[in-house]
Amino acid sequence: MAQASSLDRSRSLISKSLRRRLGRYWQLYLLVLPPIITTFIWHYIPLYGVLIAFKDYKPKLGILGSPWYGFKHFEWFFNRPMFTQIMWNTVRISLYSFSTFPVPIIFALMINELTNQKFKKSVQMISYMPHFISTVVVCSMIHMFFNQDQGIVNNAIAALGGTRHHFLYDPKSFDHLYVWSGVWQGLGWGTIIYLANLASVSTDMIEAARLDGASRWDIVWHINIPTIMPTIVILLILRIGGIIGVGFEKVFLLQTQRNISASRVISTYVYELTLGAGGSTAYWDTSAAIGLFNTFINLILIIITNTIARRVSDFSLW
Repeated sequence: MAQASSLDRSRSLISKSLRRRLGRYWQLYLLVLPPIITTFIWHYIPLYGVLIAFKDYKPKLGILGSPWYGFKHFEWFFNRPMFTQIMWNTVRISLYSFSTFPVPIIFALMINELTNQKFKKSVQMISYMPHFISTVVVCSMIHMFFNQDQGIVNNAIAALGGTRHHFLYDPKSFDHLYVWSGVWQGLGWGTIIYLANLASVSTDMIEAARLDGASRWDIVWHINIPTIMPTIVILLILRIGGIIGVGFEKVFLLQTQRNISASRVISTYVYELTLGAGGSTAYWDTSAAIGLFNTFINLILIIITNTIARRVSDFSLW
């Protein structure tokens, strides 16, 4: 009885505290309400559609009315002759992209060391600009720059006595075009959060380090990097969590029949099954199974990475 009374008292206190906070900060909660509703509508309500992955989906019967199919869609995908190639392409491109993770960090540290404010702002503005160019335009620029006949790159190669090369048709060139064009487009934008953290570094601490004889490298290594380390760890965990989630749009726009052996990834394969040439509604359930498999792998990776980060450092997502 005493335990129940204590529990009721605790619940009453929590309820009063919650009502007090809602009454005091209702304007802030009102501002948060639209994104919460939007997220719930677009990200949580559609989750029941995952059932398609385990059903023999018939549009006429609907999701709930379609018969159960178990794990046969997953087995079909795993037994496809191109499964190994698709997974290898996805993982290879993802790991290559992941290897560029330190680039924005290094660039942010370099920008932070600039003393000329006008030059610093100019560098930031120029590096931010590519982020606002759409993926379609970026891919069009790649097609123009690396065109075999009139592209700037091939013109430069020919001017130096080299042989023109059709990079867009070469499977070996696809990874480099995809990854480094992404680095160029996202470099400046990726530095924003690091520069914001570096701006919080105490100037008194830096001055004290200089008085003690610390060089600029010592300040970067012992003050600046530890300051942004929590952010680095969090973004690293999130990046690993999406390591096999190669985006569809850019890969699809750079994909040709000659480089498809290196550019067919999970997302483009799902498109081929459902919306591409020869696609059919008969593969909607299979596509859902493939997407669920992709999400499951990403979830496992993010849990493992977060566990390791929590054990080796003081920073983690949860």
